Amino acid sequence: MSIPWQRYADERARTVDTMTAALLFACFLLGSEIRLPHERQPDAVWPTIALAALACGSLFWQRSRPRTVVAVTALCTAGAAALGHLLTPLVMGPLILGLFRLALVTDRGTTRFAFFGALALLTVTGFLTDPLDRPWPLTTVGPAAWLLLPVATGTAVRLRDAYVEAVQARAEFAERSREKEARHRVAEERMRIARELHDVVAHHLTLANAQASTAAHLAHTHPGQMHRILTDLSGTTSSALREMKATVGLLRQADDPDLPLAPSPGLGQLAELTGSFEAAGLTIEVAVEGVPRPLSPGVDLTAYRIVQEALTNVTKHAAAKAARVRLRYAVDQLTVTVTDDGTARTPADGPGRGFGLIGMRERAHSVGGALDAGHRVGGGFQVTTRLPLYPTAPEPEDRTP
Repeated sequence: MSIPWQRYADERARTVDTMTAALLFACFLLGSEIRLPHERQPDAVWPTIALAALACGSLFWQRSRPRTVVAVTALCTAGAAALGHLLTPLVMGPLILGLFRLALVTDRGTTRFAFFGALALLTVTGFLTDPLDRPWPLTTVGPAAWLLLPVATGTAVRLRDAYVEAVQARAEFAERSREKEARHRVAEERMRIARELHDVVAHHLTLANAQASTAAHLAHTHPGQMHRILTDLSGTTSSALREMKATVGLLRQADDPDLPLAPSPGLGQLAELTGSFEAAGLTIEVAVEGVPRPLSPGVDLTAYRIVQEALTNVTKHAAAKAARVRLRYAVDQLTVTVTDDGTARTPADGPGRGFGLIGMRERAHSVGGALDAGHRVGGGFQVTTRLPLYPTAPEPEDRTP
């Protein structure tokens, strides 16, 4: 936040520069009257006025050409010393202001060079041309101290402004990063819920359609089997409603008392999943290789959903009567393979295309795994996913049953 006088100086720079130049001109003339006891007054009125006017007049360019202003004011101050004037802060005022402005707007190297250059000029002038032969501390130590003050002050102000600007920039960057991260999390959550809805709807509607078609086909020839299939159809639709309610419940507020908190599905429910497909007429063989190991919730849910979607695609798109699910446990990886013996598949679900395959790949990538899908050489389709037993990617905190 700007200080009021700083805002005034920035808005009325020409007025401030004029007032400053007039004040320093008066100080220069006043300082030229100061002398040590028993010293005679230098008889150089008009040269002194000319030097004061030149030094203070150059201050009108202190904002645009600070190096030139330092050079001009240093020469004028050295001229005043050559005339025999004592180098007091009043006489050195224009040079002090020029050095302050230079330290404020340039780098440390430029400021240091200007400081030592001006100091050397004044020191040499004082030693060589001082007509009153004053003590050497007055011509060296005094000017050095007065020139060091604006350099140190201007550098400190510049560093402070740079620090404040850096802090503001970091705060703005952090704010943008928080907004970007929030949008990213919202997008991830939307994608996760979309995948859940797709898996639930596609799975249960596919089963319901297959069961309804089978029941219609057996209506006249095998009424007993039709009754059993209709019973299974009722269970399928009920299960679909429950999972839909649980998934949509994720969109509710966190403090909603009706929010479902049932555990996420996993490979422990694989038998129920394959049984539901077998009720629709698809024969499924499940094989487990290696020693089953405990899975993290994210990997367990991912493996279950991929098997569910792969079998759903078999029912929807492949003219298959049988499918095979193979779970192979390694030291640090679980490989899930779903194959079928079908011969027909719609183009939309070719390798790498279709929302089902996209969703399966996204699920695998979300836990640090990978998924491949494509037609088999001997016929049929195969989906293979490799999931780490210790995922490296953040897992979704899923509460969907």
